[in-house]
Amino acid sequence: MDYLKYWTPVLVLGLAFAGFFLGGDWVWLGIITFPALAVLDTLVGRDYRVRKMSNATLANIPIWLCCIGPVLLYFAFAWRLSVEELTGWQMLGGILSVGWMGVIPLVPAAHELYHMRNPIARTVGRYGHLCILDCTRDIGHVVGHHIDVATPDDGDTAARGTNLYKFTGNAVIESTLYALNMEADALKKKGLSPWHISHRVWRALLALVIFHALLYLVGGWIANACGLAAQLVARFWVESFNYFQHYGVIRVKGAPIGRRHLWNHLGWFSRTCGFEITNHADHHLNSYQVYYKLVPHKEAIPMPSVFVCFLAALIPPLWHEMIAKPALKRWDLEFATAEERALAARQNAAAGWPDWQNEPEAQVGKAATVGV
Repeated sequence: MDYLKYWTPVLVLGLAFAGFFLGGDWVWLGIITFPALAVLDTLVGRDYRVRKMSNATLANIPIWLCCIGPVLLYFAFAWRLSVEELTGWQMLGGILSVGWMGVIPLVPAAHELYHMRNPIARTVGRYGHLCILDCTRDIGHVVGHHIDVATPDDGDTAARGTNLYKFTGNAVIESTLYALNMEADALKKKGLSPWHISHRVWRALLALVIFHALLYLVGGWIANACGLAAQLVARFWVESFNYFQHYGVIRVKGAPIGRRHLWNHLGWFSRTCGFEITNHADHHLNSYQVYYKLVPHKEAIPMPSVFVCFLAALIPPLWHEMIAKPALKRWDLEFATAEERALAARQNAAAGWPDWQNEPEAQVGKAATVGV
């Protein structure tokens, strides 16, 4: 039964394909799954169950489908554009549907593949990111994020007080530059030019050119324009989801990474459609651990559905007052070490937030749970 749960994102992807097959206003079907998942994830509630799965082949079939499928969805969109004159409204629906499939389920599936030791899986995971204009994403994620998480050096960790819009815009630029510079530094260590032909950015650009050439052959220039628009939507959307995984959490540089240094969103649909990317406390302790063996952190501060978090963060005061501040107050008082509390107090002050660490009732909760 646990294996079947992870066919949920395959079903979501199938609905998007069905929308392009039917055409007309049905092309909105893919993006409609976003609010539907937000409602379902909230109604069904949290899922703390440990998965009983041991067959890697069965577990990985939906991963591969959800990495390759969104790439093929672009060609379904291009085909629809070639056989039907879509209205502007319908083209917008197609762009959003394709872009959303590049976020969920593609990114969690690609993330799982490029964390594998199998070189073919890693390659497919990397180039699945054609859908988000970022075929070098694994460089910054594996080399940077997994080392710097919850510190000021981590571009995926938003400082307290930062709103979603500012974070997302900065993250798009910073993640791109980080990957380019890391690859250039690796080449220099080999005695090569930082822009040597073996720099992975050239392969990424070549893949992008081939991808758009094929889109043109299927649907013409309009397919290229809509495809690029969907890629841009997906790229910004993907960066925005990092905001909710690490927002405001503090770690002293060089200190061990604990389960407390990230947020988990343990809704049933968050876990299944994200291939456990929202249940990734253990993932940061062992990046090679397969998704279905990650254990939910029951002692962590419960967070709402990741879909609900995204919708709330579109209105920054709502996000900060209703979700972020209450969670971070608990984190400071119940989970942070003394050093982390000191750094957190500085961020709170810089953000203009209350000094909750020195409230009378706060003194009771300051016995930090070190190592969590």
